Amino acid sequence: MTRGRLLIVPALVLAVLALGAAARAALIQEGNLRVIFDGSLAPQVLPRERPAPVTVSLTGSVGTADGSRPPQLRQMNIAVNREGLVSVAGLPRCPAGLLQQTSNKAALEVCGRALVGTGHFAANVHFQDAPLFPARGRVLAFNSRIHGQPGLLLHLYGTSPVRAAFVLPFKIRHPKRGEYGTVFSTRIPELASDLGYVTDIEMTMGRTYTYRGKQRSFLSASCAAPAGFAGALFTLARGTFIFANGQRLSATLSRDCRVRN
Repeated sequence: MTRGRLLIVPALVLAVLALGAAARAALIQEGNLRVIFDGSLAPQVLPRERPAPVTVSLTGSVGTADGSRPPQLRQMNIAVNREGLVSVAGLPRCPAGLLQQTSNKAALEVCGRALVGTGHFAANVHFQDAPLFPARGRVLAFNSRIHGQPGLLLHLYGTSPVRAAFVLPFKIRHPKRGEYGTVFSTRIPELASDLGYVTDIEMTMGRTYTYRGKQRSFLSASCAAPAGFAGALFTLARGTFIFANGQRLSATLSRDCRVRN
């Protein structure tokens, strides 16, 4: 009886901690600048020893404590836990040239087979002596190559206040050591001649496909819980946001997973 209780108690403590970790977004603030970083993994129930297909949802919001205009976001790096794997073998690629100045519909027509994620963005545009214009639009993520290396192309298209499209290339690299096995990074160009600034972006990444007769997944993961435990807490991702004024804000997301029987 005592031995059984000793096994149950750690599992209950783990479950309570996991519920708390899964519910919290990361808010970081330096001076007046504020960033909110959030994300989730689905499904949360995964094999212990082998990777299974997953999707990852990530959101980032940029603002200020007093509501004034924040500095321009110039670089963004998203590092993903080493237990998460990225596979692009046999996945169609989309060249950046096909996406320039295209609508969402046109982008999907030419590169739909390379689609690996979808989402939305929000931005504000300040014209001199005019009210602030909020811009909203859809984001499509396509598998690609950036300077001969694996990468993603984020196609952002908005129709308000005007129709506009631009493409963000994300490089993908795989550090050999450390907690994070994959890093997605991009440099953000001027938006609307530097009159505009991104306020929110959210993405859900993941897809399955068939290559050489085998089912594959762009993203896969396992639940690396210790033997005897039904679940684990883990670091899902770390986001680093670098701004035009030199400020650099970073946040880490901790989430939980459960072992599939």
